[in-house]
Amino acid sequence: MTNDMIFAGFGGQGVLLMGQLVTYAGMYEDKSVAWCPSYGPEMRGGTCNCSVVVDDEMVGSPIVTEADTLVVMNQPSLVKFENNIKPGGKLFINSSLIELKSNRDDIEVYYVPCNEIADELGNIKCANMVMLGAVIEKTKVVSPEKVIEALKFIMGESKAHLIPLNQNAIKKGAEAVS
Repeated sequence: MTNDMIFAGFGGQGVLLMGQLVTYAGMYEDKSVAWCPSYGPEMRGGTCNCSVVVDDEMVGSPIVTEADTLVVMNQPSLVKFENNIKPGGKLFINSSLIELKSNRDDIEVYYVPCNEIADELGNIKCANMVMLGAVIEKTKVVSPEKVIEALKFIMGESKAHLIPLNQNAIKKGAEAVS
């Protein structure tokens, strides 16, 4: 089964990391994957997004123009990408930073208060992991266990102490949409 995904937000929100984690987790599950980042010259504060394709068959293109799943962490991303979701698709909105409501009635919409949940966990920087937990819970694109395995690989030994926090954030994100 194919899942074409777009993750979008500001640089520094962990948008590209969410896409990378889904991609690595897909590889660990022996799926075909593609990850294609897109960002401006700014490191933090500029817009960024990535396309992710996870499929049981060979991936034809890493570029996603019509998404099964759209994840938006800021309002400009919602405005830019909302019409790129296929009918029947899923939209995940960081309701902590986005006041707009979706104008689509042909998709499933999940409003996730990522920043508030991350703040309750004691580290606002894990808001992306809260969102990723919600996405994984509703799409079942990859397993949470494989995402944690990918997180350990990407973070390495120097950041291993952050794994429990991120694991808890993923769990809380899943609970927010259950």
